[in-house]
Amino acid sequence: MLKIKFLISIITFSSLLFGTSIIKNQSRELEKNIYNLSKKINLIEKDLNESQLDFSYLTSPSILENKIELIDHQDYITMNYSKIFPSLLTFINFKNSIAIKDNYNEEKIKKK
Repeated sequence: MLKIKFLISIITFSSLLFGTSIIKNQSRELEKNIYNLSKKINLIEKDLNESQLDFSYLTSPSILENKIELIDHQDYITMNYSKIFPSLLTFINFKNSIAIKDNYNEEKIKKK
């Protein structure tokens, strides 16, 4: 009877030890993946922030006027306000609407 209890306790202990090592290795791999992904996310966010800063700096009217004054040997024509987009999102939406209209017109032509 003592041998059976000892054998059952050894088997239980071994299975729990084996299960713990498997779970620990899987969690270590997940932590490595999370760390690598967070590094990538941080780099992309940094790049996005720098790009937004560059965009806001380069599109400010006073800087544009200064650049035009520095490069005065070319003739510049003012743009209509309808061609100026307040943000990148409105420009993308405008481009998408044009693409949708073009696809619709192509489909009309194909049907004829």
